[in-house]
Amino acid sequence: MFRVFDGATADAVWCEMAYAFRNGEGVSQPSRIGEMREILHSAMSISDPTQRWVTSREPTINLAFALAEVVWIVNGRNDSAFLNYFNRRLPKFAGFGATYHGAYGHRLRSNIGIDQLQRAYEVLNAKPTSRQIVLQIWDGRIDLPQRTGEEISSDVPCNVVSILKIRSGKLEWMQIMRSNDIYLGLPYNIVQFTTLQEVVAGWLNLELGEYNQISNSLHVYERDLVNVLRSHPKPCATNTDSLALPKKESEKAFVELADNIEAIINPSVSVNSLFSLFHNSKLPPAFKNMLCVLCAEGIRRRQRHQALNDLLSECTNLIYNQLYDQWLVRCGIGDDSRQAAIVR
Repeated sequence: MFRVFDGATADAVWCEMAYAFRNGEGVSQPSRIGEMREILHSAMSISDPTQRWVTSREPTINLAFALAEVVWIVNGRNDSAFLNYFNRRLPKFAGFGATYHGAYGHRLRSNIGIDQLQRAYEVLNAKPTSRQIVLQIWDGRIDLPQRTGEEISSDVPCNVVSILKIRSGKLEWMQIMRSNDIYLGLPYNIVQFTTLQEVVAGWLNLELGEYNQISNSLHVYERDLVNVLRSHPKPCATNTDSLALPKKESEKAFVELADNIEAIINPSVSVNSLFSLFHNSKLPPAFKNMLCVLCAEGIRRRQRHQALNDLLSECTNLIYNQLYDQWLVRCGIGDDSRQAAIVR
């Protein structure tokens, strides 16, 4: 029997899930990294995938990391340094090598010998009624455990496949997950795959349909349960940016963002150079807002906190302002009093 969660926004759906665990749902199960509470066989649906940000999680998500990961995925990368700069704890969960075994973008764009996003675009452009667009992330050749039960890697993909269909002029997206951590993984997974949905819809000049997801194991680790229990719905700004562009423009923008991130993570690049990088960018406005947050995080990590507000004042997406302000509070350098003004 499926446990179903649905709502208009990612935050509303995530809060439903948090409430379920707060209300005692889930069965205790052992795992390789500790006890967890699990809801077996769950489904979720978000009717407006553009509202992809979970703002009610306590403590807040790492916005810059989420944006960098989107760029990393769309560009088909698997190098670890690109992400580790924005999330220093990531190697603890995904491994300490130069590349990440389960990198979603690499899996989608080159791992099986074809660019699956490119093929999906070509097929749906030629035959919008196709029901055969299944994007393979899981690869049994390299992901199945050893015969002894030992995991093959610390970074085995939780996402298994993506299924795309066009219905009534809208791109519908179904994501299938073998395992889904509501606290650590889900807020970022929603961002990753609703963004891919929006990007591919832009390539095809389509509107967005619903984002749907099936999780065979929706869970929270006991160590994180206290944070889920104290997470409650809060006022939320609206995402006003669209990342939907024609394919050529879209690919160009994501490549430019990746090049900019290489500069941000380079310790020899100065704060003044990051300001110049942002101000000289000709990226479309939605992409420039992403760059603004990423440059701001580069400035924060260079310990130039007084320069942050000058840059962030140029970000026109209020949800980014809200989430990044929450992030600064989490880092001990922000001011909670700005939040009410942002979400009005």
